[in-house]
Amino acid sequence: MGYLITYSPAYTLVPTYECFNRCSYCNFRTDPRKDTWITLEDAKKRLLALQRKGVWEILILSGEVHPNSSRRQKWFRHIYQLCELALALGFLPHTNAGPLSYSEMAQLKEVNVSMGLMLEQLTPELLKTVHQHAPSKKPEVRLQQLSWAGELKIPFTTGILLGIGETEEDWWDSLSAIAQQHQTYHHIQEVILQPHRLGSKQTWKKDGFYLPDFPKLIAKARDILPEDIAIQIPPNLISDSQFLMTCIEAGATDLGGIGVIDVVNPDYPHLHPDSLQAILQAKGWTLQPRLPVYPQYYDWLSPKLQTAVNNVC
Repeated sequence: MGYLITYSPAYTLVPTYECFNRCSYCNFRTDPRKDTWITLEDAKKRLLALQRKGVWEILILSGEVHPNSSRRQKWFRHIYQLCELALALGFLPHTNAGPLSYSEMAQLKEVNVSMGLMLEQLTPELLKTVHQHAPSKKPEVRLQQLSWAGELKIPFTTGILLGIGETEEDWWDSLSAIAQQHQTYHHIQEVILQPHRLGSKQTWKKDGFYLPDFPKLIAKARDILPEDIAIQIPPNLISDSQFLMTCIEAGATDLGGIGVIDVVNPDYPHLHPDSLQAILQAKGWTLQPRLPVYPQYYDWLSPKLQTAVNNVC
């Protein structure tokens, strides 16, 4: 019998690229008020074109409008409406829009089957370097989001970013903090291990994560994290197909959302799932699509969202 690894057939909608954080490794953001927000009409056209194309997840991935901005409420309402639209057209929304208030998270739970936020790294040392101008990257802010998601019973995705100036010990501390959150609330469905790769838009020009260390890190993460948490790795950020298999065999169980473009890492396009399937099958593995909410969390969803899941299934 072969081995199984999953992925989410996904499409990313970006409400806005504007963000008040200025992480020096970022290849995603634009300055506040320098980006036009996607309209509901444009979003609807894109989603209609995706119907019956095998896409299940709509990732609502947004830059951050400052919590004290006069436009924060408008921004949040726009995200909520995009989620409503995705649901109405037969898709399953998953929102990652940076740190949110408890009330914002509770409201988005109504229109998302799952949500997410990267912990990135727990060490405060990065606030002196790559996160020096990124207030929402404070570790305590990120940990608070994980706690609130647990209290609200939101199926949640988090993860760590690798190669941004942290130490190896920082990896284990961050993963242990995630494990502790899950042991309290049992709400973290997957952890992303994301190596930073040099991009064309970033200002920080260091090389990023040393990829040969990745299998060791994945194996150690599998030891630290509870067994019911999936370990996700992004295949487009891995150097070649043989090394991808080495990483999978080290303990990865999921390849994340796969679409045409990785908007966070636009210099590293995804392989088509058929190409990934061919790579995997040659080694006795099967690539299987999954929903953005894992089965053990279906009963956490409202009846409306459970119906949406059943319609996709």
